[in-house]
Amino acid sequence: MNFFNSVIAFFQTGGAFMYPILVVLALGGAVAIERYIRLLYERHTNRAMWDKLQPILTSGDFDRARNLVKQDNSGVSKLLSMGLARQGAVRRREDIEIAMEESMMEIIPQLEKRTPYVALFSNIATLLGLLGTIMGLIEAFTAVANANPAEKADLLSASISVAMNTTAFGLMVGITLLILHALLNSLTGEIIDSLEMVSVKALNIISVSSRRRGDVQAGGGETAAPRPVQKHQAAKPDSAVKDQATEKV
Repeated sequence: MNFFNSVIAFFQTGGAFMYPILVVLALGGAVAIERYIRLLYERHTNRAMWDKLQPILTSGDFDRARNLVKQDNSGVSKLLSMGLARQGAVRRREDIEIAMEESMMEIIPQLEKRTPYVALFSNIATLLGLLGTIMGLIEAFTAVANANPAEKADLLSASISVAMNTTAFGLMVGITLLILHALLNSLTGEIIDSLEMVSVKALNIISVSSRRRGDVQAGGGETAAPRPVQKHQAAKPDSAVKDQATEKV
């Protein structure tokens, strides 16, 4: 109880600027919590989807992989849907890579959305604390100017201590929001790095599968080459029969 009473007394003696700082704290905290939950969900769904897709891609069943990514809304599905669509139409690795980069340019802004507001609220809270302190000092010096000379020192020290509460509260809010902003940036960077890793792995799997398919087709063409010789060999008995018939005549 003593701690809560001290916090309440600290807030009450801070002046009118304590309330705007408290509002900034509530807004910044709400944005940070929303972004943190969203990023955690995105990281979880991406990992789960890649665990499903990786064995399917390795087996070369790209049609099943296309159907699977169409039914999902995770970042990995959005990323690979563009690449798998290109895989069915073209065979060049560069075209598939460009398609995935285009998809990444759409995914990254969604991951970073509203995160800069947390840093903005941090700066606003710090500046409001400084502004509240300055306004408090102005009021303190104005009151001291008209006070009894014997009471000026005590009145000035009390007024300055009250005004400093606004700066202290603003700095506490600003530091807290900055830490939350750094945490969100770290989590966002981790998700972007994982998406880039998935993109590279998927490209390698598609390239290896296309190369194997090309080798199989080339091997099939080589085995089909001797067939005309077999037809020629099969035609020899017919000519022999004709020769025997002419000899009898």
